[in-house]
Amino acid sequence: MMRILLYTCLLFLVFACRDSEETRKQRFLLKGNELLMKRNYPLAIKNYQEALRLDPCYADALNNMGTVYFQQKQYAEALEFYQQALGCNPGFSNALFNRANTYYELGRLNESLRDVRKIQEQKPDTLPVIFLEGLILTKLREYPAAIAVFQRGLEISPDNIEILVNIGTIFYYEHEYAKAKQMLSNVLRIASDEPNGFNSLAMVYAAEGNTDEALLQVNQALALRPGDAYFLNNRGFLFLQKGELDKALEDINISIVRDPYNGWSYRNKGIYYLLTGDNTSAVRLLRQAVSMDPFIEQVNYYLAVAIWRTGGKADACQYWEESILQKERLENVLVRQDFGFCNE
Repeated sequence: MMRILLYTCLLFLVFACRDSEETRKQRFLLKGNELLMKRNYPLAIKNYQEALRLDPCYADALNNMGTVYFQQKQYAEALEFYQQALGCNPGFSNALFNRANTYYELGRLNESLRDVRKIQEQKPDTLPVIFLEGLILTKLREYPAAIAVFQRGLEISPDNIEILVNIGTIFYYEHEYAKAKQMLSNVLRIASDEPNGFNSLAMVYAAEGNTDEALLQVNQALALRPGDAYFLNNRGFLFLQKGELDKALEDINISIVRDPYNGWSYRNKGIYYLLTGDNTSAVRLLRQAVSMDPFIEQVNYYLAVAIWRTGGKADACQYWEESILQKERLENVLVRQDFGFCNE
């Protein structure tokens, strides 16, 4: 009887310890989540690490560690943790979605799309997943497919302003300016306080060469969201178009300070240097823009010009050919260069 009682007691103690460990790791997870919401990243990491000491394959903690790094735009580190979370729990849909977002930010679009399609097998009508699929297809320049996806999103959320703005923006990328203006004008009739609608409409007018109207629209966007880095950068580009280079540089520099991860700002600063004759600085900024986001409009063309001006004919032709491959719109470029010699 003594041996049986002792054995029973040992079993109880083991189970009690297990229950205690489960409770402790969940407590660390919840505290980490609370700190993550407050953007206290160091303490959030500390709590998740404590949870992982108790269970190195705790998928929730691994996933949330990934989110700590994702929110700080440290995408390579975030990806590593999402990979680990999925290794511990292959069916973990939250980690799969987070990995898809991380692949998107890293420019690994086909891998991002692959993850999205996996999630859709489980949850076919989830709006955030549909939204991400539309963004991926847009960056892949599969514009009709992207519009079809966003329209599927409208079936779930008919008045979704973000989707409507994105469809208008795709029409802009397709150079369908009349359709873009119609869509974005409809958005602003529905939501007159939507700054992204004004910002996108500004870019359509800019593409048509109507810089004055474009400035009116982007200033409307800035009135609704003062100091927005994207809007300031776009206004800087409009000042470049008008030849007001000092104003352009001021807006672009502020934009970079407020969001140093926006490759479009580096493209625009590269254009500024081209216009002022500092071609070496132009090459440096434009290369940085390409490395950050090869989707950026006209960036390959401007880089070809900058490299040509610094004497690099072979590299200039390489970027010129990439510009053609990417179907960059060149009718409104601010710096002209004939690359006919690339075909010789």
